Amino acid sequence: MSLVELIARADERGLAAAGLACSDRCVALLGGDDETLRPLWGNLMEDSDTARWGELVEQVRSKLEGAADGDAGQEPAVVEAVALARRMLDAAPDRRTGAELREWADTCSVAALRIHRLLDPAPDPEDVDTRRAGRTEGMPPLAAAELRRQVTVLELLAEHGPQGLRRALEVSTEGRRVLRAAVSRRARTA
Repeated sequence: MSLVELIARADERGLAAAGLACSDRCVALLGGDDETLRPLWGNLMEDSDTARWGELVEQVRSKLEGAADGDAGQEPAVVEAVALARRMLDAAPDRRTGAELREWADTCSVAALRIHRLLDPAPDPEDVDTRRAGRTEGMPPLAAAELRRQVTVLELLAEHGPQGLRRALEVSTEGRRVLRAAVSRRARTA
């Protein structure tokens, strides 16, 4: 099943996890660490506390406000990646319910894939929408791994419900480390 189909079928918790996981993998670009989005992950694991989601989103935004924005010493691809990561966080809905979650999950999916494409040394001849629809032949390795992570998170939530959240967080943590390494490698070679 393609990523687009998985997002279309996901329930609210799956959509929130999908958007959060994409944001979490890219939060290092904004100066965040492994704990930055942990309160939001905790909120997803709590069935009854959806109302607190907006408050936690605002706390994260405040914590990362201005971090890593427009560093003149960064190469254009990294500056663009930072801007995309910021947009993901800014687009997070204030409620953990409703149609806004689907839009956020979709926005984050596209932005995270674009970030990985920007930072991947290999060019990609296809557009992001084609990749999300399932056509992955010849996809550069960094972007292909991000696509696999996005699919994995949605499949974990679809198959295991709330019990899949811990594994989804592990997948996201692994992806964050990979992205940090890619940014570091680019900085060394620039």
